[in-house]
Amino acid sequence: MDIIKVSANSRTSAVAGAIAGVMREHKHAEVQAIGAGAVNQAVKALVLATSYLKNDGMDVVCVPEFVDVEIEDKVRTAIKLVIEPRNPNP
Repeated sequence: MDIIKVSANSRTSAVAGAIAGVMREHKHAEVQAIGAGAVNQAVKALVLATSYLKNDGMDVVCVPEFVDVEIEDKVRTAIKLVIEPRNPNP
């Protein structure tokens, strides 16, 4: 499973659809964002995806964490949103 990478210019609805699709298929998704604008888009997409998934009967939780990412030989700190079902064993 790939990490969903979000930029400040990402379309919220497209990212939300990606999150919902990955959750439906794998029951686990990871979203990565670097910078305030990207984190803003990621969180808005997560809220939208949560409502999509709730309509499908899936309630999710998100655990944010810091992660170091190497980009062009520089280490940057990213926010990773780990999304999982609230009750994995209903």
